[in-house]
Amino acid sequence: MRITAENAANDTLAPQSGARRRATGFLHRLLGLKGGQDGHGETRRMSLIAFVIRVISAGIAFLAQIFLARLMGQFEYGIFVFVWVMAIIVGNFACFGFHTALIRFVPQYRAHGEIAKIRGITLTARLFALTSASLVALLGIAAVYGFGDALPPYYLTPLVLGAFMLPMIALGDIMDGTARANSWIVQALTPTYLARPALIPVAMLVAVLLGYEASAKTALIAALIATYVTTLGQLTILGWRLRRRFEAGPKEIEFGYWIKIAMPIFLVEGFYYLLTNADVVMVGFFLPPDQVATYYAAAKTMALVHFVFFAVKAGMAPRFSALVAEKSSGELARVAATAAYWTFWPTIAVGGMVLALGSFLLSLFGPDFQAGYPVMFILFAGVAAKALIGPGEALLTMAGQQKICALIYFAVLLVNIAGNIVLIPVFGINGAAAATMVAMFAETALLFAVIRSRLDINMSVFSRPAAAAERETR
Repeated sequence: MRITAENAANDTLAPQSGARRRATGFLHRLLGLKGGQDGHGETRRMSLIAFVIRVISAGIAFLAQIFLARLMGQFEYGIFVFVWVMAIIVGNFACFGFHTALIRFVPQYRAHGEIAKIRGITLTARLFALTSASLVALLGIAAVYGFGDALPPYYLTPLVLGAFMLPMIALGDIMDGTARANSWIVQALTPTYLARPALIPVAMLVAVLLGYEASAKTALIAALIATYVTTLGQLTILGWRLRRRFEAGPKEIEFGYWIKIAMPIFLVEGFYYLLTNADVVMVGFFLPPDQVATYYAAAKTMALVHFVFFAVKAGMAPRFSALVAEKSSGELARVAATAAYWTFWPTIAVGGMVLALGSFLLSLFGPDFQAGYPVMFILFAGVAAKALIGPGEALLTMAGQQKICALIYFAVLLVNIAGNIVLIPVFGINGAAAATMVAMFAETALLFAVIRSRLDINMSVFSRPAAAAERETR
């Protein structure tokens, strides 16, 4: 027998009509997340799935980092996280924006039935990312050996190991973008956010049990193995799904046009990645590895809040792209306001819980890591400010405003770097957190102003979705 929301409520809450109505409404909304077939329903499903995956991912990553910190000790753990963050940043750069360009172009090509272009851009993106990342890796290895005397000796071999990860990190980002562009959110997020974080500590544990030293070098080799396994596995599965959706046929390649659009996106993504990770890198430049470890542990703990923003962005970006293609300004305004609402309040709730448990959570990394507790409060102030407008950069990028978005992030990055240079020598890791907080304030203000002026959309938690749509359609 088919079970509906109304039947379920009637069977369990028959005597209480008011409770029945409330339960029926709740179940309709809940099942609506699962069963809606319109674009908004698909967006909600993608955001919900992304949220669940990021919650699980945050738990896995957090436990993995605690395990690695306890196993290696503060100094070696600091070396590992510095090189790992550098590899993630450079690997993302090596895509030159193609991983996000896929999210913009594929939904539009599908809407217009241009399947040959979809085949062309998915193949081109993979080959381009692999080639560029390999070249960057070779240049990096050459730089390490050429300027090795200027680097602390404990960073030399780890940096070379990090360079070998770059092709697979870049290809993984392309696979992520391809899957998101096709609304395969589980396929997009599982390898990078579930499989890889789980495999790294497992590979590290196996290495230690086999007699290898619990050092940063061993941890980076474990990360190298995990990266290759997850990316190649994703490539295989995603290739099979693409062949089922888009049958074999001619490929239409417009590389010049794609790279012209991708480069500004690359600047946006590049500046954004630098912005979100510059503090760890700058701490690594100014302070010893043990301080890098403490700061990273605090930032990683506060990153438990970021999955809210990521989940909403993952669901909204393809929706933004489709609405831009349909020229539906009223609906776009409504969805933008909804994105801000979905971002802000869960961020505040989750952030409050993380701060309440912050000292305890840091103690899990080791007794010396609790020195990073003040960092968490400073960083949360910036995160809360950014959550006020939700994924504004995704809206601008999908609306073809990637150039101005790149300028925003360039300006914000300069603010962040300048702040780190001035504040870290004086205030240490608290100075790095303060520089990041100020940069987030600047980012929020600039994004809001540009979205309002360029798109005539009031994207903030204070703009009610229904009112936003009504205003924009007048």
